Amino acid sequence: MDVSIGLPSTIPGVEGSQILEWAKRADRSVFLSLGVIDRLVYPNDEPLITLAAAAAVTERIKLLTAIAILPYRVNAALFAKQAASIQHLSGNRLVLGLGLGGREDDYQAGGVPFTGRGRRFEKMLVDTLEIWSGEPRGDAGAIGPTPPARPGLLIGGQSPRSFQRAAEHADGWIAGGAPPEAFGPAAAQAKAAWEARGRKDRPRLAALGYFSLGPEARAHAESYLRHYYAFAGAYAEQVVAGALTDGRAVRDAVAAFADAGCDELVLLPCNPEPGQVDLLADAVR
Repeated sequence: MDVSIGLPSTIPGVEGSQILEWAKRADRSVFLSLGVIDRLVYPNDEPLITLAAAAAVTERIKLLTAIAILPYRVNAALFAKQAASIQHLSGNRLVLGLGLGGREDDYQAGGVPFTGRGRRFEKMLVDTLEIWSGEPRGDAGAIGPTPPARPGLLIGGQSPRSFQRAAEHADGWIAGGAPPEAFGPAAAQAKAAWEARGRKDRPRLAALGYFSLGPEARAHAESYLRHYYAFAGAYAEQVVAGALTDGRAVRDAVAAFADAGCDELVLLPCNPEPGQVDLLADAVR
């Protein structure tokens, strides 16, 4: 199983220099991907812009949205061009995890209806794939750049239709912040959707977790996660309790997700100090 690391771009107060130094250290380390998560009504940096910045200071590491919320971006042509540009500038390192998002306030702030987002997601996804293939957009012509290889594509969500969408259009499925015991049954649904679609390949299966290491690790995890998940009530405390705050917890989680059939575990930070990259690398080695 591959282990990836999130960028601290969602942690309030993080400085741009910390994000770029974090990306450089991760690129020199053991991680497969740099991950970003997506919110609108929160003081985070926009995911695609963050990955473009990370692309400029890295050479090897993949650039992963885990996830980006597609329907409130509205304009598939613009989204496709932005993603294709990152793919081009990074040397084909972009992997897009895409989902619907469950926060109604994000949609409200963007002036986009929350209802019907599943239908919009599917239409935008099909349009995006057509644009990447170089298909002309009516009389307007094609939208470039056409990526030499399309970005990797993972679909998130727990509904039956989410697994079907992944099997229809994507390379795999990405879970939210579920524990390993919940990951296995969901991964089985993704595999079943692949079989029902008649696909001969196997889905790439990814999962998310949170980590904070070193001095005051638990305090950083509690402060950030309670703030980020303040809307979620009691669920926030479950997320806090599941944060990995020492090396043994990290190694146990890696082993448990690997046993559950996970291909890539993305560990998202709670502390923006770039030294966290080295601490996590030491733990997973």
